[in-house]
Amino acid sequence: MSDAELSALRQELTRRIRTTESAFCVGDWEVSLLHPTDSDDLIREEDFVRDERLPYWADIWPSGRLLAAYVRQLDGAGKSLLELGCGAGLVSTAAAFAGFDVCATDYYDDALDFTKVNVAANTRRIATTRLVDWRDMPTDLGRFDYVVGSDVLYEKEYGELVARAIDMTLKRNGEAIIADPGRIAAEDFVRNAAERGLRVVAREELPFVEGAIRQTINLYRLRR
Repeated sequence: MSDAELSALRQELTRRIRTTESAFCVGDWEVSLLHPTDSDDLIREEDFVRDERLPYWADIWPSGRLLAAYVRQLDGAGKSLLELGCGAGLVSTAAAFAGFDVCATDYYDDALDFTKVNVAANTRRIATTRLVDWRDMPTDLGRFDYVVGSDVLYEKEYGELVARAIDMTLKRNGEAIIADPGRIAAEDFVRNAAERGLRVVAREELPFVEGAIRQTINLYRLRR
């Protein structure tokens, strides 16, 4: 996209949605992220009736912040990275800054648009984006050196779906990284991944402390 197209997209998002711009420290780097002011503004009854969809993407979760910091330290030069559930694009922005060729996916068109704007504004790079429903995974995404996701295991069914999505998109010698704060589908995810030949090679417990928020984020690294 050209600078003019990105500027127009930003203006369109801020016209339709109440937005704010927040600064986040990603390691030694500060990211300025445009995102919705309040995810409750985006709740649509028709979305919930159709498939119980809620706009969780609009919040900047602790898992995403820690995953962004982790990805930022990797050497992405000449490598590809797929993000499952990109939200407003914090992790994809960090990945682009680290040199990865990024493909950001989400279930909401608005999430993809915020990600395009944020990646370009912070890195001067363009992220490829794709609308993806894990229940109907496209077969033409290709395979990636890294597949990552943060806080994507909050529904029971997602344990199997996320494991399948990784299996379909990870290169043979690639690595998947999932950041999770102890959601309901975490154990199912690890089991389903193992059944597909994806083993957990490392699990780190990372503390997140900010104001009243105290969480332990599990960082799962998986390989074939």
